[in-house]
Formats: sequence, structure tokens, C-alpha cells
Amino acid sequence: MALIGYARVSTRDQNPEGQTDVLEAAGCEKIFVEHASGVLARRPALDQVLEYVRDGDTLVVTKLDRLGRSVRNLKQVAEELQQRGIGLRALSQGIDTTTPGGRLFFHMLAAIAEFEHDLIVERTHDGLAAARARGRKGGPKFKMTATKISQARAMYDSKEHTVQEIADTFGVSRPTIYRHLQAPSAGPAR
Repeated sequence: MALIGYARVSTRDQNPEGQTDVLEAAGCEKIFVEHASGVLARRPALDQVLEYVRDGDTLVVTKLDRLGRSVRNLKQVAEELQQRGIGLRALSQGIDTTTPGGRLFFHMLAAIAEFEHDLIVERTHDGLAAARARGRKGGPKFKMTATKISQARAMYDSKEHTVQEIADTFGVSRPTIYRHLQAPSAGPAR
């Protein structure tokens, strides 16, 4: 029955010592350190720690967000640990899934976080629908107006400028210029 630590920092520039110090103070015998964004699907140190821990061990993190990419991912990791007889402890949140109260608290936090995420998605969809109803469309503004397109076409037709020079003049890419040169003279196109 060992305490095994897992620390993660998002970039190489960040220092994991704050996390490792806390994990050592909590009594972790071994600590795995990850230098990777939480959104990455593959995190080698997490894979190593999940392979290393055994039945009766407890995986210790400073905060839950160090462990999972999302609420769903965090729940999957916690369920896998529980099925294997491995506890999970998040020090700053006071969660310890080796106790019935800790398991309840973990699942309540996960459910609240999932509910909050669903509300954000719903509000975003409602906001986009309201904007569309008012005739607004999302996405970036066109860089090439009808006037700029005709100027670019004139520059190209004069054969005095390269496509790259035309693109640089208007602050767009070469493919954008080619797209507008191939399109009929009808105004901005994507």
C-alpha cells in the first residue's frame, strides 16, 4: 500500500517543484512528472504511473485538473483506478476515494463540473442561434473586399507583380489571392 504521486505542468518552461514538494510532504514514495498539456491524448508519464500502481496503492495528485483532460476523462481514470483497487487522492480538494465519503465527494464534483460544462455549451448554442436570427454570422471578417479584389486582379493582369507581392500588399496569403483571381468578379469569397 504505497502512495504514488503524479505531477503535471503544461509546458517545459513551468517548474513542477511546487507540486513535487507537496507530493513528497504527503508521503509519496515515487513521483511521476509530466511536461505536457492536459488536453493531449497521450501523456507518457500518466501512462507510466497507471501501469506502475498496484492494487492497494493510492495515486496522489495536488489537484484533480492535473490528472484529467476533461471531466469525462477524469471520471474514466478514476473508475479504472477503482476497478483495479487503487485509490485516488487530490490533496488541495481534500478528496480521497479510499473512503466512502471521498468517493461520494468525487462523484458529486464530477457531476457538478459536467453540469456546468453542459450549461456553457447550451448557452453558447443559444447565443449563436440568437445572433443568426439577427442576421449575424460567425467567423472572421473578410480581408479582401470587392475593391481590394479588383485592385489585386488589376495588379495581376498588369503582369508587373508576382502573386506573393500582391498577397503581401493586401496582408493575405497566396492561396487567398489565387482563390479570388479564379472566382468571378462578384465580391468577397472565402
